[in-house]
Amino acid sequence: MGPCSGALHPLSLLVQAAMLAVVLAPGALPPFLPCELQPHGLVDCKWLFLKSVPRFSAAAPRGNITSLWLHSNRIHHLHDSDFVHLSGLRRLNLKWNCPPAGLSPMHFPCHMTIEPNTFLAVPTLEELNLSYNGISTVPALPSSLTSLVLSRTNILTLDSASLAGLHALRHLYLDGNCYYKNPCQEALQVAPGALLGLSNLTHLSLKYNNLTVVPRRLPPSLESLLLSYNHIVTLVPDDLANLTALRVLDVGGNCRRCDHARNPCRECPKGFPKLHQDTFSHLSHLEGLVLKDSSLHSLDPRWFRSLGNLLKLDLSENFLYDCITKTKAFHGLGRLRKLNLSFNYHKKVSFAHLPLAPSFGSLRSLWKLDMHGIFFRSLSETTLRPLAHLQVLRHLRLQLNFINQAQLSIFGAFPGLRYVDLSDNRISGAAEPPAAAGQVGGVERGRRLPGDLAPGPRGPRGPQSSEDFMPSCKPLRFTLDLSRNNVVTVQPEMFTQLSRLQCLCLSHNSISQAVNGSQFTPLTSLRVLDLSHNKLDLYHGGSFTELPQLEALDLSYNNQPFSMRGVGHNLSFVAQLPALRYLSLAHNDIHSRVSQQLRSASLRALDFSGNALSQMWAEGDLYLRFFQGLRNLVQLDLSQNRLHILLPRNLAHLPRGLRLLRLRDNYLAFFNWSSLALLPRLEALDLAGNQLKALSNGTLPNGTLLQRLDLSGNSIGFVDPGFFALAEGLREINLSANALKTVEPSWFGPVAGALKVLDVTANPLHCACGAAFVDFLLEVQAAVPGLPSHVRCGSPGQLQGRSIFAQDLRLCLDEALSWDCFGLSLLTVALSLAVPVLHHMCGWDLWYCFHLGLTWLPRRQRQCGTDALPYDAFVVFDKAQSSVADWVYNELRVQLEERRGRRALRLCLEERDWLPGKTLFENLWTSVYSSRKTLFVLAHTDSVSGLLRASFLLAQQRLLEDRKDVVVLVILCPDAHRSRYVRLRQRLCRQSVLLWPQQPRGQRSFWAQLGTALTRDNRHFYNQNFCRGPTTAE
Repeated sequence: MGPCSGALHPLSLLVQAAMLAVVLAPGALPPFLPCELQPHGLVDCKWLFLKSVPRFSAAAPRGNITSLWLHSNRIHHLHDSDFVHLSGLRRLNLKWNCPPAGLSPMHFPCHMTIEPNTFLAVPTLEELNLSYNGISTVPALPSSLTSLVLSRTNILTLDSASLAGLHALRHLYLDGNCYYKNPCQEALQVAPGALLGLSNLTHLSLKYNNLTVVPRRLPPSLESLLLSYNHIVTLVPDDLANLTALRVLDVGGNCRRCDHARNPCRECPKGFPKLHQDTFSHLSHLEGLVLKDSSLHSLDPRWFRSLGNLLKLDLSENFLYDCITKTKAFHGLGRLRKLNLSFNYHKKVSFAHLPLAPSFGSLRSLWKLDMHGIFFRSLSETTLRPLAHLQVLRHLRLQLNFINQAQLSIFGAFPGLRYVDLSDNRISGAAEPPAAAGQVGGVERGRRLPGDLAPGPRGPRGPQSSEDFMPSCKPLRFTLDLSRNNVVTVQPEMFTQLSRLQCLCLSHNSISQAVNGSQFTPLTSLRVLDLSHNKLDLYHGGSFTELPQLEALDLSYNNQPFSMRGVGHNLSFVAQLPALRYLSLAHNDIHSRVSQQLRSASLRALDFSGNALSQMWAEGDLYLRFFQGLRNLVQLDLSQNRLHILLPRNLAHLPRGLRLLRLRDNYLAFFNWSSLALLPRLEALDLAGNQLKALSNGTLPNGTLLQRLDLSGNSIGFVDPGFFALAEGLREINLSANALKTVEPSWFGPVAGALKVLDVTANPLHCACGAAFVDFLLEVQAAVPGLPSHVRCGSPGQLQGRSIFAQDLRLCLDEALSWDCFGLSLLTVALSLAVPVLHHMCGWDLWYCFHLGLTWLPRRQRQCGTDALPYDAFVVFDKAQSSVADWVYNELRVQLEERRGRRALRLCLEERDWLPGKTLFENLWTSVYSSRKTLFVLAHTDSVSGLLRASFLLAQQRLLEDRKDVVVLVILCPDAHRSRYVRLRQRLCRQSVLLWPQQPRGQRSFWAQLGTALTRDNRHFYNQNFCRGPTTAE
């Protein structure tokens, strides 16, 4: 840099500050469209379906970007110039843009192209994430990089040149480049010494890569090495000899226990794994060791001989069920704080007892012990005796062990214990007196265990509990979790010697007793009690009065007693709990026969959601004052109470000190906003998920203290001007998921400038040219979450679902053309409505007038419909005469249908064209009336019967009805006797009676005459000396 660089630096900062002020001036576009600017220089571009790196405007403060998130897009090509303009970029996330075929949702192959100088152009880059992309080589990287993630890619080779020059690199992740979800032909190859040039590397992760040996000559600076879920089944001292600085080592899942696997698993070979006794002898600084899922049957004390600084040891999912009762391996682990022994069960076996080995008593620094999923049926003092003197033991997890007998009093001997998890067992009540000590290995065989027994992380409270109303047990001194057991009745004997217990969770049991104030007598210090998801009978007025310090009581989801018809329920016990501050009666379907009023001088929060308050308030004034006795109540949840209307008198009888009122997910289509003055201290109102269609019946009252208003999930399409203006303290408004087509500044008045949150996402905004709401949202853009990408258009159709900043000015049509299009569409709509109406009202009249008009047209036009008949001639002959039938099929049909070319005639033949299923007469009638002529082929004319006679009579009937002569006769034997009808017809209409010539030279003339007879009207053939032929009435 030049000598003046130091003087120019303040000037450059001043210029950047000026540019930032201009860009963020009121009404200016968001600087990093289509992405969103987050605090601390983070630009969020994730999930925008981008196909290239966005080029931000030159007016944007691009130099202030320190972090850029581009993950979960569709960027397949990175150019040299993509990040040149981001001079201050430090963190770049490009994961999930071009996933390998095995990781792609549709299993499509994808290859990401990275040009050589893409990342070299960013010399300030420190963290780069390229995981879940189809790259097969390590791209050129800047030397400033400290963290690199190349997991779930196609990189299968690492040599000294791959990461050359990255002397500042501290964290390297290469997980999952070769495993069942991202298959490859061979394992990841790490050349010996390939990473030695990374002198500052402290964290290396090579999980899920099918490695069979530990990579050789790793950097001695490593402090964390993760090699889990490979196929390394042998460990010797030389594998880790030079890693003396190692603090965390994970070699779990290399020799797996497949009967507990949740994904494809390769069985551990017999006699493996093989861990040399001195494998970890050089790792004196090791603090965390993971040997989970390694098919270990025993623990060699020599493994831990040099691990005096070990703080965390994970031995879960092994076969240490027997070792747990006998091992001496823990004697040298005096600093160990966390020990995980979960799922070390014996296959198809449940132990009667499981006394821990005496060596557990040597873990004097143990803070957390996890023993879930080992499967033993009895928990007694002998089980945990070695732990009794561990002064710092705080957490003990024993869930999912099928325990059915548990002496809970034993936990009174653990003065430092803060959390005991016994959930997901089979505890049904107080334990029986302990039996005489017997065999440790007493088991029950043949019990088949579930396939996936690993419970997810879960606190003592259920997932449906409301943290806003019920406090957490974490800060309390002692918590016992007995949820999801088989407890039917609660007895005081269960909790002897547990007077210091402060939080008890009994949710998801089968407790169906009537609580009367004697069940929890020993728990004099209890502050939080969770009895949700049971069947409690609240009949006695003294329920829970034995708990003088009870502050939080959860009775939600105890709906079975309340659903019993005719049974009364007593809630007067609430008034007798002097310390009660939080109460949940949610989802009990409370609707009738309960105490007419709740009373409490201490209660601060009440969850009454999921009941039938609408039915209660419909009973006149019986339950009108149900909540009025809660004088100090500040939080009330009335969600999901089937409320269709909320009258002012209902609000007037709520506690006047309310600060939070929830009315979510009801059926409110109307709300009297002026009635909020009846709750003068209300600060938060939640009306989400109702059926409000407009905010038009008044405004928020003047002087209200309302700060948060949630109207999301309604159908609001209209807001009165000034609706929010009088609520001067309003800071958060949620209007998301409604039917708003615009957002007007007149709704808010002076409140707009003070808003901290204005959520208008998921509304069908009308993005017309010059839409006023765009300017307004830009003025308050700091308060609008997701403005650049999540506030989207609902119309016009071309912009539906796109950002409000994506509108195309070419859609702005001139006004005259718009009116013309409107007129044309209006005319189309009018016609489409008028035509069906006229057809329905006077269709018959119009039909009659139409046909009446047709009668005035010339005769030629009236008869044009004859051309529409499907056949030119219906051929009638005697099928019994084989010679006649042969002549019709092989001579007549061939000459008239096949050899006339485009002048071919359409013949109707009985054998070919009659429809099966119809009667003979129906087919005959259809053939005669669907053909222009009826052609009779006769061998002789003296006697005609059967089909020939019927056809002739129908043809004559057509002559009488339609006055059309359609008869044409072909006589194959000219010498035969002719009837009088034939002789008369020859005299009147000679061209309609044809004789088959005996000489071949006359046949051509015959076919020509027959074609003329079939295509022209017989009226033209009549001898005018005798008659004019059939005529129609004029």
